[in-house]
Amino acid sequence: MAPIYYIGLMSGTSLDGIDAVLINFGEPKPTLLATLFYPYNEELRTNLLALHHAGFDELNRAALLSNQLSMLYAQTSLDLLRKSKISPNAVTAIGCHGQTIRHCPEKEKRYTIQLINAALLAELTQITVVADFRSRDIAAGGQGAPLVPAFHKALFGDADKHRIIVNIGGIANITKLNPNDEVIGFDCGPGNMLMDAWSLRHTGKGYDDKGQWAKTGKIIQSLLDILMDESFFSLPPPKSTGRDLFNLHWLEHKISQCAPQAPENVQATLLQLTVISIANAITDYCRMANEIYVCGGGAHNTYLIKQLSNALPHRTVALTNTLGVDADWVEAFAFAWLAQLTILGKPGNLSAVTGAKGERVLGAIYPA
Repeated sequence: MAPIYYIGLMSGTSLDGIDAVLINFGEPKPTLLATLFYPYNEELRTNLLALHHAGFDELNRAALLSNQLSMLYAQTSLDLLRKSKISPNAVTAIGCHGQTIRHCPEKEKRYTIQLINAALLAELTQITVVADFRSRDIAAGGQGAPLVPAFHKALFGDADKHRIIVNIGGIANITKLNPNDEVIGFDCGPGNMLMDAWSLRHTGKGYDDKGQWAKTGKIIQSLLDILMDESFFSLPPPKSTGRDLFNLHWLEHKISQCAPQAPENVQATLLQLTVISIANAITDYCRMANEIYVCGGGAHNTYLIKQLSNALPHRTVALTNTLGVDADWVEAFAFAWLAQLTILGKPGNLSAVTGAKGERVLGAIYPA
């Protein structure tokens, strides 16, 4: 069969960099051919973080950052193709999520903003670009997120097995794959976001490698109770969230309600917050599933994975590597897949997941 190449680009709420994948959809099962990671420097990360809150000249700053990001997206895409020895002319399209800086799922004022200049990306690569995946779902009454459950169903679904896919990025979300029922998926709370921010502030490191720092601390039950009292956790799906809610300001406000605590104890508590919010979501909505597969940056936090296994006894917890896709590249793969659906004129959302009125073709196409 002739190859059908797509590139998927994902830069998530962790703000660590760009994940890029090259996928061949010309085989009976889509094949991941090559991967590349482009890290953000500290200046870019700081500038992106600043845009999560209202500030001086933010429209101009957002436009300039969109251009800067799009040049990085282009460089990453072309580097990926050079690595693979494949010409840009051979690629059908790039599916690029863009960098989320605002996500407001509240029904009365629902919107989402991802930074990308898709026209510039198409111009620099001379490859068709598909972007703005979330807006159409929101226009149809959905929350525009999460979008990966449809992909999880296509790639990881099994005719006989009840599975859960847990993506632990900046935010954590779950997908229930029940062969006899509709797919359920939703954001369940912070993933790495709060742990990364707390680690950077107190250790100077952008993340807690394998959860080793959290492992030295003790869970502060009073703080955990205060954190878990956030109304988001008790909302029924469909639901989504982001840095707009779970940020350092939110955390500092919660911590101020407790006695002073050692930083490592707070880190241990934040890890447990991620664990418990995921485990509660699975217990409440996915009781039949006994296979749990983790992807995203949190898959590298071995202490987190161990604690998640402890919180979900009698269930198998493994990485999506076991299912044939490395945990680091699942989301980028998803946006290559979504781009292909857009090009083919097929819907990419699941209304039961996002709350949209129905299935919709997602994304805007910028021809090469």
